[in-house]
Amino acid sequence: MRRFYFIGFLVLVCFDTFAQVCFKLTANHAMPPEASLAWVLRVMSSPWVYCAIGCYIGAFVTWMVLLEHAPIGPAFAASHLEVVSVLALSVVLFDEHIGAPQLIGSALILAGIVCLAISETEGEPPAAAP
Repeated sequence: MRRFYFIGFLVLVCFDTFAQVCFKLTANHAMPPEASLAWVLRVMSSPWVYCAIGCYIGAFVTWMVLLEHAPIGPAFAASHLEVVSVLALSVVLFDEHIGAPQLIGSALILAGIVCLAISETEGEPPAAAP
């Protein structure tokens, strides 16, 4: 079951992360931002917006499957890993700057996920012997 959780949350993080990256690429494609029909048409002509929508659908389906099986506390916390992955990818792909607040926030997210995972496994009964 742990493998299921690991693979499931990895897929969820990938879908969520790629969706955010696709929205950034869509925004870059649609520059400059303006309240006009021309801007809406630029957004709609970007293939990245459709990739983002597809990723959100994939993330939704993955999340629903995970919620059927995973404990809610760690599941909810792990669903926020995309904040850290998007932050890391934005440095690599978009030359974004990461400062101390972003690093501290990422560390707190990771620490929270670890704490919830540990507390969840401590409450599990020991595995039965075969």
